[in-house]
Amino acid sequence: MRYPKQYNVSKSFKMNSSMYPVAIIGAGPGDPDLLTVKAHRLIKDADVILHDNLVSDAILAISSQGEKIYVGRKFGDTSDQMERQQKINELLCACHLEGKKVVRLKSGDPYIYGRAAEEARYLTAQKTPFEVVPGISAALAAANIFNIPITERNKSNAMLICTAHTADYSFEQLTGIAYMLKAGNTISIYMGLKSLHRVIPKLLEVCKDDTIPVSIASRVSREDQTLLTGTLGTIQELVAESTIQMPAVVLVGADPIQ
Repeated sequence: MRYPKQYNVSKSFKMNSSMYPVAIIGAGPGDPDLLTVKAHRLIKDADVILHDNLVSDAILAISSQGEKIYVGRKFGDTSDQMERQQKINELLCACHLEGKKVVRLKSGDPYIYGRAAEEARYLTAQKTPFEVVPGISAALAAANIFNIPITERNKSNAMLICTAHTADYSFEQLTGIAYMLKAGNTISIYMGLKSLHRVIPKLLEVCKDDTIPVSIASRVSREDQTLLTGTLGTIQELVAESTIQMPAVVLVGADPIQ
């Protein structure tokens, strides 16, 4: 990740109450029409935008004058995440201290796998004013666009948001997720396309029901969005035979309305 030379990133900052607060904004799944009105206005008026990998070109194009700085991370990136995040934190403050309208633009919602907490804590520690603007997270966008009722009377009264990385980090967590599904709740799995071989067997082991519906929504709200539907018993084979792309969110436990 490279930053423009004009930014002198320092660890000592001074506050000026007349400065604009840093705006940490959720860009949603990609369609600019799904932005909040506030998010659209702040992006349009921004002097500098620090954006992640999955923010769509259509949303970045809302800002015709603002400088765009890519600070994202792609699948398979092996760079040091702590060092990368620290540079982003410091860059937010450096741009803010220049009196600029700073936007930190994240895909989806900032507080749902968007690492906004780390930036918010840093800005708080530096006494740098900021605001967080919500965005539509991928699971909620997919549920509505593809008519998947993730909660429904007499069927599911809860929806669990989780990440497939729990399959790598904690066997106990993955088991707990499976029991949530068995209890009749819907689960949404982010970053799960490459980890289905770990997740699906555990769900089957606990639920003992290979007919539970599974939907995989790819590139939600964009022109090339796709939906792949199956069951716990068929979804891995269907994925292997498909050309479905990342980013994708997996919704388990609710059938699309057709």
